[in-house]
Amino acid sequence: MTEVIASPCATHTDACCGSAALDIAEHACEVLQNTPVNAEYRHMIVAAPAGAAGAQPGQFFHLACPPGASGTSFLRRPMSVYGADSAARTVEFLYKVQGTGTQGLATLQPGDTLDALGPLGRGFALPAGTRHVLLVARGVGLATLSPLAAHAIAQGARVTAVLSARSPALVMSAERLREVGAAVHIVTDEDGSSDPARLEAQLEALHAQTPFDFLSTCGSNRLLMLLQKLGKTWRVAGQTAIEQHMGCGIGSCYACVRPFRERADSDRLTFRRVCWDGPVFDLQETTSW
Repeated sequence: MTEVIASPCATHTDACCGSAALDIAEHACEVLQNTPVNAEYRHMIVAAPAGAAGAQPGQFFHLACPPGASGTSFLRRPMSVYGADSAARTVEFLYKVQGTGTQGLATLQPGDTLDALGPLGRGFALPAGTRHVLLVARGVGLATLSPLAAHAIAQGARVTAVLSARSPALVMSAERLREVGAAVHIVTDEDGSSDPARLEAQLEALHAQTPFDFLSTCGSNRLLMLLQKLGKTWRVAGQTAIEQHMGCGIGSCYACVRPFRERADSDRLTFRRVCWDGPVFDLQETTSW
């Protein structure tokens, strides 16, 4: 069953959302797969109606999590889209099992029902004519950037993906990215290759070979600051997807508000809702945390 709420945010004015209403739907999705990827992460695939399966890279769903080993979570959990297939009508999530909500998600079996509100938020927007995209991600940020890689390649751009993890055993999405045509580079804490200075040198070398014209990152404060530095040096724009605790997910409660620069070249700050104004923001306007 799908409940459609045809409305903008609860505090809507034309200034905050524009004049067009946004259709937000609550979907009862059948779980098709919910399997471990490694010691920390799981990969879930659910059947979804066309509206949900058309989710764009960078968007997310607000999931109602069943009770788990640590009890019941009273708030939904925001979960970025790892994959969405409108033809197969499926949506995929890659998530780390660590708290009450995700422990509950880990109990779901094929045939169970997942209550998913979405797709929500503003996704990535590649400039027309983009030729070479750099994706740098760590941890759950890999889930957010994986659909962007597929989208960019489908638009005719090259993609270079740098995946960061504590150890080789925790590297995720490498084969998935290679399958869609991305050039994949892996750096880890274990061998020291993820050290900011070494990674910066590697990215400088890659840029010298084939210049990037769009940068994107998710999942790490230090990666954000590194790409901001390189973006300024190279004069290359980009976007970042922000992870944030949320209450409602639809712009009403203001629990996910955080500071941003008014403009990329400004030191003045403004405050924006991650769920409604994002979760994807301009790379240089985003402040570190």
